[in-house]
Amino acid sequence: MLMPFDAESGEPDEVLLVAYGRGDARAARALTLRLTPRALGYAARLLRDAAEAEDVAQEAMLRLWRIAPEWRMGEAKVTTWLYRVVTNLCTDRLRRRRGQGLDEVPEPEDDAPGVEARMIAQARVDALDAALAALPERQRQAVILRHIEGLSNPEIAGIMEIGVEAVESLTARGKRALASALAGQRSELGFEDD
Repeated sequence: MLMPFDAESGEPDEVLLVAYGRGDARAARALTLRLTPRALGYAARLLRDAAEAEDVAQEAMLRLWRIAPEWRMGEAKVTTWLYRVVTNLCTDRLRRRRGQGLDEVPEPEDDAPGVEARMIAQARVDALDAALAALPERQRQAVILRHIEGLSNPEIAGIMEIGVEAVESLTARGKRALASALAGQRSELGFEDD
């Protein structure tokens, strides 16, 4: 009897990946619905380009499907592996981009409605994205994985292939740099001084 898989099921990612590796397309669909938004969100924050982020997320998921038949449970978490692949793909794209002039880099899309609350929220997101973009690449990766994606320091250490102490150092320095960059914008971003 086939087990019912869906994105909300309690089945661990590893179980779904192994099931797909054995030919269960329903497991692949459930895993795709579960993991693609995370890969896409992380890539979009690193690249600041929606189209490139979609390409990266798609390539990362394709690589996941290719390794599914050989996946060995217990060696690594699927999410750790996936974030590592997304990180590498984004790093490659950012390196290629460095040869571009500033005018050649696409501007972020802004399709928010004119409601004041949405404008303030968008201004906050833009300010955070700009401050994140100004961070050194490794700090940006660590801060996004920790504080936006919600991963633990050991998970981040596995993704970035560094020690937990290095993750702590990168996130601490990144947070200090973000606080410094955003400190002068409190009132214009709608934050009341306490």
